[in-house]
Amino acid sequence: MVKKRGNIFVISAPSGAGKTTLCRALLGKYPRLVYSVSVTTRRPRPGEKNGRDYYFVNRKKFNQMVRDGELIEWAQVHDHYYGTPRKFLEKCLARGRSVILDIDVQGGINIKKHFPESVLIFIMAPSWKILRQRLSLRGDTDENTVRKRLRNARREVRFKRFYDYVVINDTVDRAVNNIYRIIRRSERRSNEGLGRFTQTDS
Repeated sequence: MVKKRGNIFVISAPSGAGKTTLCRALLGKYPRLVYSVSVTTRRPRPGEKNGRDYYFVNRKKFNQMVRDGELIEWAQVHDHYYGTPRKFLEKCLARGRSVILDIDVQGGINIKKHFPESVLIFIMAPSWKILRQRLSLRGDTDENTVRKRLRNARREVRFKRFYDYVVINDTVDRAVNNIYRIIRRSERRSNEGLGRFTQTDS
C-alpha cells in the first residue's frame, strides 16, 4: 500500500488583501491543517512573534540559509527577503499532513516547480478602493508606502493566471469557507489516486 503524502496549499495575495488574517482564521477553525512559518529579513510588526508569525533573521543569516540549502524557495518582496524552510515542509508531507504556505507570487510559482501537485490559491480584495483603505489602516504604512504597494499589487495580480483558484476576500468567514472547500476537494482527489506529490530536482 502506498503511503499517503501530504498536500501543499499556497495562499498568495497583494499586500493588504488579507491573506495573513485568512490563514490565521483558517488554522483556528481547522486545526488539523499545518502552517509553514516563513523566514524573513524584515522587522517584526507590532504583535508579531518570532517562530509563530515568521522566523526573523538578519540578511547575513538569510544568505547563509540560502547557501546551505535550508530554504525550498526564497524571493525578495518589498525590499525584504522571504523564504520557506525546507526541512519542516518535507517532514509534514512525509507524515501526510496538509500544509498552508502564506507566501508571495514568486514563492508560489517556485513551489509549483518543486511540487507540481501543489494547489495555488490567489486572494483578492473586492476592489482596488477597498485594498487602498486596508493598506491605509495599517499602522506601519505611510502614504508613499501605500502608493508603492498598490503599484506592486497591480503587478502581482497579473500572476493570478498561474494560480489554480482565485478567492475574493469580501468577508473573512466567507473567504475561509471557500478556501477550505478547495482544500477538501483537492484532498479527496489526492486520496482517490488522481495525484500525489513528487518533488522534482531543484
